[in-house]
Amino acid sequence: MINHIVLFKLKEFETEDLKALTRSKIKNALLALKDQISEIKYMEVGENHELNTNSHDICLITHFDSLEALEIYRVHPEHLKVVDLIQANTASKAAVDYEL
Repeated sequence: MINHIVLFKLKEFETEDLKALTRSKIKNALLALKDQISEIKYMEVGENHELNTNSHDICLITHFDSLEALEIYRVHPEHLKVVDLIQANTASKAAVDYEL
């Protein structure tokens, strides 16, 4: 089993409401992938509750049966649409993949 964890730090927004709306859009887009990509065995998306810190804003945790399944996810057209949304709204990300 491969555990894939990604942390996203959103860019600066004009208002906190706009930032919250963007966080929600990203979270919902990520969660929708669970029903669109069969290789995802488990998915969890969380928003940081301490929003006024320098830490990341969103955490994605996914499990895959193999590295091959993770690669299918990475290049899946639905995933790539979400990647575009994320890239347009984030300042940075950090990722770790490890075997469970």
